[in-house]
Amino acid sequence: MLARRPLLLAALAAPAIARAQPVERVRVAVFNVSSALPYYVAAERGFFAAQGIEASAVPLQAAPLIVQAMVAGDVEAAANLVTLEGANINARRANTAIYVALNGQNAQYRMEQFVVRTAHPAQSIRDLRGARILSAPGPANISAARAVLAANGLVEGRDYTIQEQQMGVHVGALAAGTFDAAYTLEPVATIAERAGAARRLEAGVIATHLLGRAEAQAWAAGCALTGRFLTEKPAVATRFAAAWSAACELIRTDAASVRPLLVQHMQTSAELAPTVPLVNFRMVRDLGEGDLADFQRFVDLAVQQGVVRDRIEVRSFVRAL
Repeated sequence: MLARRPLLLAALAAPAIARAQPVERVRVAVFNVSSALPYYVAAERGFFAAQGIEASAVPLQAAPLIVQAMVAGDVEAAANLVTLEGANINARRANTAIYVALNGQNAQYRMEQFVVRTAHPAQSIRDLRGARILSAPGPANISAARAVLAANGLVEGRDYTIQEQQMGVHVGALAAGTFDAAYTLEPVATIAERAGAARRLEAGVIATHLLGRAEAQAWAAGCALTGRFLTEKPAVATRFAAAWSAACELIRTDAASVRPLLVQHMQTSAELAPTVPLVNFRMVRDLGEGDLADFQRFVDLAVQQGVVRDRIEVRSFVRAL
């Protein structure tokens, strides 16, 4: 109970805070996978309201679409923008997407992973020779899949084929045998496994195969605000970050209380919601030097692969609010 007391006090203080300032509307691009959970926690548990913010979700199921919406001014924030997409746009147009929170991924904090259809003989990624593989959508996702496959000695075209597919078709495509394997995300991976459509080969593959350490954190997505929003409404941006921080803290200290939101908003069954893996939700201000070094290495690898056009310092597009 002691760990939850600050959140309880914040909730009790919410009406006074909301009355003290005008309500600000913030449009938030949401890619509906489990890494979007802080948005729904902040919205449903009153953390946005406590900060005088009326948040509205703009569902966008691909990172390039989220970037386009941020550039066009159609949204002020993104719940879980892929960081390589953020690095790429910031390398071309500085201050487009500034991250205030990042999501760490590895074998403990599962998000990206390779799965295979249940009857497939593969026992490791190296066994995917001859496989038809589908990938989570977006250049960053498919490039990460290709890089992990290459790190395991597989060559595209010779050893496997790969195609991007929207998240909603992954389970059905594996169950039907249209594809043999998938580079997919949570909660889809757990849904596919529990439905008998797939079994997990390996999770946390970016940390293990690209960063070189299973315990590394692949800071592959996070909450980003537009530079325009930060410049024009810095106080509102700070309040938004405070709400986001409260949501991340509640997930960290009492995940069981918010897991029902996976059922309500992410097409996760009530049976699966208690066990769907969650990533490591962290505010930028809480990151250490080692975390930032892992983040820089992740982006540098993407530059080498051509996913990010030019080298960029990760510190240039993060903000400790």
